[in-house]
Order: sequence, then structure tokens, then C-alpha cells
Amino acid sequence: MSTQNIDYHVKLKNRFPVADRTMAFELEKPPGFTFKPGQWVDITLPGLASDAPGGNVRGFSFASAPEDDLLMVATRMRDSAFKRAFGELPLESEVRITMTGGSFTLHNNADRTAIFLAGGIGVTPMRSILRHAAQKKLPHRIIFFFSNSTPESAPFLEELTALQKENPNYTLVPTITRVDSGGASWTGETGRINKAMLEKYTKDAKSPIYYVVGPPAMVSGTQKMLEDAGCDSDDIRTEGFGGY
Repeated sequence: MSTQNIDYHVKLKNRFPVADRTMAFELEKPPGFTFKPGQWVDITLPGLASDAPGGNVRGFSFASAPEDDLLMVATRMRDSAFKRAFGELPLESEVRITMTGGSFTLHNNADRTAIFLAGGIGVTPMRSILRHAAQKKLPHRIIFFFSNSTPESAPFLEELTALQKENPNYTLVPTITRVDSGGASWTGETGRINKAMLEKYTKDAKSPIYYVVGPPAMVSGTQKMLEDAGCDSDDIRTEGFGGY
């Protein structure tokens, strides 16, 4: 069943924090609803006026896998009319979702390594793909560079770390940019994702395809870094998360 451009009214089933100032929202899944990991959806809050600052519709990448029982999205909780309303919406309230698709999906050729590079809440489509890969036991080799300012601001960090035990083809490389914030407990990388960090973990990557998602400045900077390092622009796929 195709969900392209079809509206559904679904209930908000759960809401919980997944990092500092970051909230996940679980919505009921309509019968027959399908999507590809990495795709996104529009959410409309009926109780919010369409002429509210920023409007009453936002696009969200799915953070859930197609096999999950509920649909999940996640977002940084900024001080906007939409996010205040979404954050205060009583559980079991209805929202409207409109499947919009998207092409930020995992490539088909499992012989090629997937290298994910995400910053902050840009992790959401990566979580969708990684959960799907683990549940379906996909053969793709996946290396995920995940950059955040602090460990506390990294959404789903504990879950994404544990997921390596379920999928031996997946490696997580978390890094924090505020090196004074991790304390003695932080054992991951520090600093921004750069050429040296990539080379350290991708020496055996076979014909890699790069997936870059996060704030627009992070995406453009990372894409330039990859191209300067000799990566073919045809092998770089990007998605910018503006306004989050």
C-alpha cells in the first residue's frame, strides 16, 4: 500500500526525553502504513492555528524503523509555537500526519560501505536505518560518525552504542566537540569530524557512500571536507535540518 500524499489522523501515544532539551514522540501506526527507513513525514497540530508563528505543520524524519509498532519522531525543544504545543499536547490527542517520502535511504548494493555522518538531532533518519538494518540483518557495512557538543546532548547515544551488539556490521564512532564536558568517563573521540578521524576508522571501507545529515552549516562544512579529501560528490548524500 502506498502512503504517498495520504493523510492519517493518529494519536500521540507517548513522549519522553532522549537527550538534553530533546524529546521523542511516539504516534500510533495506521494499519498498512509503510515507509522506507530514512524517509520523513509532515505532522500537523490541529489545535494550533495555521497562522501561528512558523505555522502548524513541521516535517520530521522518522526515528523509528518500519518494523516498529509505533511511529517515532524526535526534535530539539526550541521556544517556538509548534514545539511548545507539541510538547504540551495531552497523550491520546490526535494529530494529522502526511507521508511525504524522501530519498535519504540506504543504498541497495551491500558490497559498498555506508558511512553515516550526523550532528545532533540529525541522528533521527540514521536511527531509523540502523534499527531496520539490525532487525532485518542487512549485510551492509555501516560506520556511523556521530557528533555532539556534549554526551548529554547526544540523542539515543546509549541505544545506538548497544545496537552494535545486535549488528556486527555496524560501528559507532561518537565524538564530542566540547572536550571539557565529557569528564573522565568519556572514552570516545573528541573534536569535529575531520579527515584524520575518518581515515582512522574507514581504512578498509569498500567503495564508500557517505550520508551527511544535521544543521545546514554542519552539512555544508562536512560535504566540503569530504570533497577536499577526494570523495566523489556523486557518492555524497546530504539532508539539512533547518530551524531545529
